[in-house]
Amino acid sequence: MKTEQISVFLENRAGRLSEVTRVLSEASINIRALSLADTSDFGILRMIVCSPKEAQRVLKENGFTLGITNVVAVGVDDRPGGLDDILQVMTKNGINVEYMYAFVTKTAKSATMIFRFDKTDDAIEVLQKNGFTILTPETLCAI
Repeated sequence: MKTEQISVFLENRAGRLSEVTRVLSEASINIRALSLADTSDFGILRMIVCSPKEAQRVLKENGFTLGITNVVAVGVDDRPGGLDDILQVMTKNGINVEYMYAFVTKTAKSATMIFRFDKTDDAIEVLQKNGFTILTPETLCAI
């Protein structure tokens, strides 16, 4: 199961990030996970949100440049080696992790890793064959 990630391109200036969060807040859209990478000139804000289509609409209406990418959300055992188990399986199957980020909840007994793979469909198949839990977008907003 793929999850839609929103990538927002931001000028690297004070207040630009808060403009994104204000727009989403005013639209009652919850951010479940995010990652912010920057250069001296711009940043890329990657987010998993509840209601990605609505988030895309309101962000575009407010002048933001964005893209949608398919990522895979995987439940990872919250223990030493939990992430390594997944990465070893990916390596053995020739699948590259382009980037990843994580979030945890108070009630979950696992972390949630968001992966961008070079071969998304192959990665999903390998993860499922090896017993890893792939989380649906609906699950991400419920935990």
